[in-house]
Amino acid sequence: KEDKQEESLDTQSTAKKEPEKDKTKSKKRWSKTAKLEGALAEKEGEFQEMKDKFLRLMAEFENFKKRMFKESLEIRKTAAKNVMLDLLPVLDDFDRAKQAADDEKSPEYFSEGIALVYEKFKTTLHNRGLEAINPTGEAFNPEEHEAITKIPAPDATSKGQIIDTIEKGYKLNDAIIRHPKVVVAD
Repeated sequence: KEDKQEESLDTQSTAKKEPEKDKTKSKKRWSKTAKLEGALAEKEGEFQEMKDKFLRLMAEFENFKKRMFKESLEIRKTAAKNVMLDLLPVLDDFDRAKQAADDEKSPEYFSEGIALVYEKFKTTLHNRGLEAINPTGEAFNPEEHEAITKIPAPDATSKGQIIDTIEKGYKLNDAIIRHPKVVVAD
């Protein structure tokens, strides 16, 4: 009987010790789990931060591509600007020669060949986006016209109007590259 009693005491004392061990193990597990959850939360935060940086970089890159595309279009549109500006005096001389030849009092004749070259030249420039601005009769606008001189208005309705165009202006792809030089009624 004593052996049985000792065994039962041992079992009872072991049973009391086991819950204490289980509690200690459980605390360690919870502690470990809490640490792992904390580390996981930290890594998820880092992941979200990296994801946010990635998305911002992608958006920035897309904006860069769009900006470069627009700039390249603008460069293409105005690439011929300097060439056009250099050719404008030639076109002006053609205009003056043609006007002089068209005048019935003038002894000069504008040959058909030169007239064909003139028309071809104008057509080529027009196809490249060049448009003449001849504002005679329009209201003067200082942003679009360059006033060379002012003369007294022949009547009250023509005040502020462009009476004569001394030199035509030109647009290249809807952008003014040379303002027309005009005479304004005052």
